[in-house]
Order: sequence, then structure tokens, then C-alpha cells
Amino acid sequence: MDKLCSLREAITEEIEDGMAVAMGCTLESLIPFAAGYEIIRQKKRDLTLIAPISDIQFDQLIGAGCVRRVIASWVGNVAAGLGHNFRRAAEEGVPYPLEIEEHSNFTVALGLKAAAMGVSFLPTKTVRGSDFSRAEHFRSVTCPFGGEELLAVRSIVPDVAILHVQKSDCEGNAHVWGNLGVAHEAAFAAKKVILSSEEIVTHEHILSDPNRTIIPGFLVCRVIHEPLGSHPSPAQGYARRDDDFYFDYHDLSRSRKGTLSWLEKWVFSVKDHAGYLALLGEERLKGLKPQGDLFSPRVSFNF
Repeated sequence: MDKLCSLREAITEEIEDGMAVAMGCTLESLIPFAAGYEIIRQKKRDLTLIAPISDIQFDQLIGAGCVRRVIASWVGNVAAGLGHNFRRAAEEGVPYPLEIEEHSNFTVALGLKAAAMGVSFLPTKTVRGSDFSRAEHFRSVTCPFGGEELLAVRSIVPDVAILHVQKSDCEGNAHVWGNLGVAHEAAFAAKKVILSSEEIVTHEHILSDPNRTIIPGFLVCRVIHEPLGSHPSPAQGYARRDDDFYFDYHDLSRSRKGTLSWLEKWVFSVKDHAGYLALLGEERLKGLKPQGDLFSPRVSFNF
């Protein structure tokens, strides 16, 4: 199967109603917003969203009515605080009731790591004594070696992980740098991986820096060339964070009416990500381009 395809094709063929989808796994950077908008356009429903911190992406998907359940440590707006759609869904069931599996950042990572390792749980000393440590996805266990009481974190298995990366070849071997979050764990935990990438490069380019290959191609089912596919979140080396976009969203999403207005302008009124970028405008995009270079030292891989 040719892995290179359009974002619309990838979401149509790989994302089904009711799936568990890991997104935003690199925390505040490289969030696959373009993929999230396509999920909204296609009106996917009853999804379970998985990530430690997804910034406003989960809030958008919740406000669009795509989400039934969230497995996360926090849902909101890093720039402004509260996720208004998340709160409305949790407190009022608007637009739909929301189930929440509460974690810390670390226990989300442990759950994904357990799935990546093929085990049903991983033990930890963290979050013991907290209120949410009594939830069903945590269990008290005794260390078989020292007899110490530990907390078992149940594995988290996404049906699909959608990740945005800086560079990928056509087979999905991907270079990622900057804050990696739990992208590596999510890729290995998921049954399928969809990549959107700033650049599509040759396989030889990937091989020239093997330690930067965070996601191997054998895990990946779809590859999409989607420059600025993480806007408004940053992609180190390609785009800075669009702070104004976050603040504007925060103000409009205070009300249900404002959320629907925002979704109509930025998602439903445009055909695809190219239309979204055109709506942002050339000057705004130019202002997000990093100025100057900050290269890492050169290395030689010769023996």
C-alpha cells in the first residue's frame, strides 16, 4: 500500500466512530491540528481522545461534538487557562456528556509505555494518596521483591495515534526533535499510526541521522505532507507558536454560540488545510517563520 495520501483520505479510511485516538502527544508543540480539523469536518463521533496535554485541540473536538471520552491529565488552553468546551461538556453535557479518565502527565506516559511493551500495567510510586488514584484504571499492587506497596497503571492502547513530525520519508520513518512528550510511546502503543509531516524527504536523508528517527516506518499506515499542519502550535525549526490564535479562540469559545461561530469560520468554511492557511493569510504565516538558524553541532557516523 502506498502510504503517501491526502489528510482527507487518511481520516476517511483510518478513523471510525468510537475509536480511541491519541493526539497532541508532544505536549504543547507539534499538535496535529490539521488532522483534528479534518476529523471535525467529517463529523466523526464518540471518539476517545488520549494525550497528557493537548492544548486547545481536545477542547475544539469536544465543542464540535466528536468526543465521548477523554483520557488525559489536563484539557484547556495553555495560553489562557480554561477549556470552555471541556467544562461545558463535563458540567452540563453540552454538546454531549463527557466521560473523563483522569491521569497525571506521568501516568498517561506509563499507560502508553505499558501498551508499547505489551504488558497490562506498569508500577509506580507516583499519585499514591491522591483522590484520582482510587479510580479503576489504577490498582494497588505489592512488589514481589521488596514487599513495597506500589500503584499499577493500566495500559492505554489507542486504536490510532495521529502525530505531526518535522520530516518523514514515504514509508513513515520520521525525524522528530524538540519536545518529544510521549510521541514515541504513543506510536508503539497504538494499533495504527498516521503521520502528518512538514517535509517529505528521501530514505537516505533519514538514514543520515538515525538517532533522530523517533518513529520507525513499520508502525505507520499513512503519511501526509502537510506543512504547518500543527498550526497554531509550534513546530521547532519550521514555525513559532501563534499566540494570538489561542487568545482569540479562548474569547470566542466562552459561549456555545461563539464556539459554533469559530468552527464555521476556521473549519467548515474551508475545504482543507490549504484553505485554512489561505484564511490565515500570507503576512501572518510569514510572521510565524523562525528567524535565523540554531544548528546542532556536526557529527560523523564513520567508524
